[in-house]
Amino acid sequence: MNFYNDQNPYLLLTPGPLSTSSGVREAMLRDWCTWDDEYKSLVQSIRSDLLTIGRVSSEDYTTVLMQGSGTFSVESVLGTAIPSEGKLLVIANGAYGNRIATIAERLNIPVTVVCGEESSAPDLVGIERELREDQSITHVAVVHCETTTGMVNPIEAIGRLVKQYNKIYIVDAMSSFGGIEISMKNIGIDFLISSANKCIQGVPGFGFIIAARYELNKCANQARSLSLDLYDQWVTMEDEQGKWRFTSPTHTVHAFKQALEELKEEGGITARGERYRTNQRRLVRGMRTLGFETLLPDVNQSPIITSFLEPVHDSFRFQDFYMKLKEQGFVIYPGKVTNQSTFRIGNIGAINEEDIERLLEAIEKSMYWLEPIG
Repeated sequence: MNFYNDQNPYLLLTPGPLSTSSGVREAMLRDWCTWDDEYKSLVQSIRSDLLTIGRVSSEDYTTVLMQGSGTFSVESVLGTAIPSEGKLLVIANGAYGNRIATIAERLNIPVTVVCGEESSAPDLVGIERELREDQSITHVAVVHCETTTGMVNPIEAIGRLVKQYNKIYIVDAMSSFGGIEISMKNIGIDFLISSANKCIQGVPGFGFIIAARYELNKCANQARSLSLDLYDQWVTMEDEQGKWRFTSPTHTVHAFKQALEELKEEGGITARGERYRTNQRRLVRGMRTLGFETLLPDVNQSPIITSFLEPVHDSFRFQDFYMKLKEQGFVIYPGKVTNQSTFRIGNIGAINEEDIERLLEAIEKSMYWLEPIG
């Protein structure tokens, strides 16, 4: 199936928002009431579906939906789950790990950051040293897929260290959940955070948290915010069978339910992950043929988004390159790496290998800097 059509003037080759199917968009054409039993039942079914994707049971885990972007959900976890006497260790090798640390600082949560190079995997030895030497650390947070670069971080190996030292494990799986298999219980994840508009292929409007019930039950009266009180949001959804405390993004929720159904129809995470990997492999192979270099070695590369080094040429300007591609129906991402000039191309969303082939053709046509001058 080719997802590109006249209703979509261009494909979003980004890590979210991303290009969605016509079915997801059509799900938003009807208006819904937030307290209606039919709508609340829909919310409950979504909460259940997310537990299935996370490969956990409703006896041990629960799902909380939270209004806003994914960052809102990250802040709700940090501001609710970490008590006043707690301390957070953040493992950061990119902008989104650093953002977690910034949120903690704004919330006056004591935080230590183990920083690594943006193009390098986390330093497990350094992480263990911090856990061993700083007994005040209570929680550890890491980004699974660091979309600054496309790096996939080793959440399993980090999780073993976290549990060895009996800490609470928070994983920002914003850009990976639904596209990469994650077994929360086996890894030891206590709070997993993601968003509607990533690998599930919905639209922006809310994020969600899959939490261990045992840990979430400890969080009453800890929240540093009213609207981002994860515990109160959970209690309301549990007690009132799917009701949100405040006005929920009803259209986005219905689009997300449709996206979940399409994930099942595609064959679940196994099939979707394979499509993403196929897209990414074809993209990298084609880009290297055209003379582009990837920032990361293949061993560290996620199937979600890929960073490419900008061509070393006096006439290359990313904005010019961007506009030439947009004119041909493709939107890519600027770079976010601090010490190198890069741009990024995502391959998640409602796109397939045929779309990547067309993109590569468009890129070849857009390589204006190779044209002879004069």
